[in-house]
Amino acid sequence: MDTLSSILVFLTGVAIRLVIPILLTVLVVIVLRRVDIRWQKEAELERGVLIKDATPCWKEQGLSLDEIKSKAEASGAPCWQLHRLPNGYLREECLDCEVFLSAPVPEPKHAVTHA
Repeated sequence: MDTLSSILVFLTGVAIRLVIPILLTVLVVIVLRRVDIRWQKEAELERGVLIKDATPCWKEQGLSLDEIKSKAEASGAPCWQLHRLPNGYLREECLDCEVFLSAPVPEPKHAVTHA
């Protein structure tokens, strides 16, 4: 009887040391997959916002710098933000464009002041 209880205690210990880590690992995998699916859906929605339309660049449309600035003010975003690639990158043409290069550097809304 003593041998049987020792074997039972040993098997219970082995089961606990194996089953609990395996169950925790499976639980972490399930949670991470759900988070990944949620992030993929959010990325698809954000990608839809980034791709406004397939209209050509404002400069390619023959607009002057003043017209481009007024369009940017009306839309709330500069032209290179509205005409990003599907992956969110800027177009190569925008990096060399005088409108992009002459744009002011944005300032943070909440500037930290040190006294």
